[in-house]
Amino acid sequence: MKRAKTAVVILNWNGKSLMQQFLPALIEHTPSDEAEIIIADNGSIDDSLSFLKENYPEIRIIAFEKNYGFAEGYNRALFQLEHPYAVLLNSDVEVTPGWLTTAINYMDSNSEVVALQPKILSYKNKTSFEYAGACGGYMDMYGYPYCRGRVLNVVEKDSHQYDAVTDVLWASGACLFVRLDVYKQAGGLDAYFFAHQEEIDFCWRLVSRGMRIVCLPSSAVYHVGGATLAMESPHKTFLNFRNNLLMVYKNIPEKYFRRVFFIRFFLDYLAALQFFLKGYPANAGAVFKARREFCRQKKNYAFVREKNMNLSLPEFPDVINRKSLIIAFYLKRKRTFDSF
Repeated sequence: MKRAKTAVVILNWNGKSLMQQFLPALIEHTPSDEAEIIIADNGSIDDSLSFLKENYPEIRIIAFEKNYGFAEGYNRALFQLEHPYAVLLNSDVEVTPGWLTTAINYMDSNSEVVALQPKILSYKNKTSFEYAGACGGYMDMYGYPYCRGRVLNVVEKDSHQYDAVTDVLWASGACLFVRLDVYKQAGGLDAYFFAHQEEIDFCWRLVSRGMRIVCLPSSAVYHVGGATLAMESPHKTFLNFRNNLLMVYKNIPEKYFRRVFFIRFFLDYLAALQFFLKGYPANAGAVFKARREFCRQKKNYAFVREKNMNLSLPEFPDVINRKSLIIAFYLKRKRTFDSF
């Protein structure tokens, strides 16, 4: 039997209810001759696996003995696959007709594009973009991610203002199409990150090496978002700040290194103060904890940084904005992607 060209891989952890809700549409809109649906289970302790075996015996399961997190879970699954393409798909995503075929046809026709994301809209408000990816990801030079359709916590309505195909710095891990050989050659996601911003780090690595990543809005999905950790979770704050600092350390060119980390020192502590004043002291503490952990881990990443610098092109990627997103947002009141 001929192997499908694409592996659609869902990383599951205690997600039976999400699979009950979203697998029917995924199966309906994913032609079986084009893609194989695979569930990589991160040591679930609910009855996810028995539910799958009983209701979807045709779906391949890769079962891990424990929860390896988003990054290492996907690495362990994808490194044992041989499909030309893989899709990292969150379990809380509703796909639409043509979502997969449109994207794979585009990558087939554009060999220089190594990864892409569809337009990601909110499942809860389908006329708005979704926070985690919207219509393609960018970043300012200080490490603050933003999207076409989402700047910090302000999410735009989708009025088809971003329907053009465009190059981006990062594609959202909620629905990330990638050439599997490129994924493996680049080393996959950083397992130490566990969860949060690992896809930005991975994509930055690819773009710095001269590869292209695009957002293809003619493919669209709806994402629930925030299904794993609550937005106010101090642990999520810790992971976001720690991982972001490590990501910048690994990838920022030497020319900008001192300036960026000097300014980040003050911006991070301003963020901690803001959490405290808003009544979230645990989140403020998480920022301090993240910075301490970053300082401890830097020595372990010195070799990784050196390798990345050696493989990177001398030019700073155009999809990284030289302006400060924080200044634009808070001082200049710029709230949309176009205004920034």
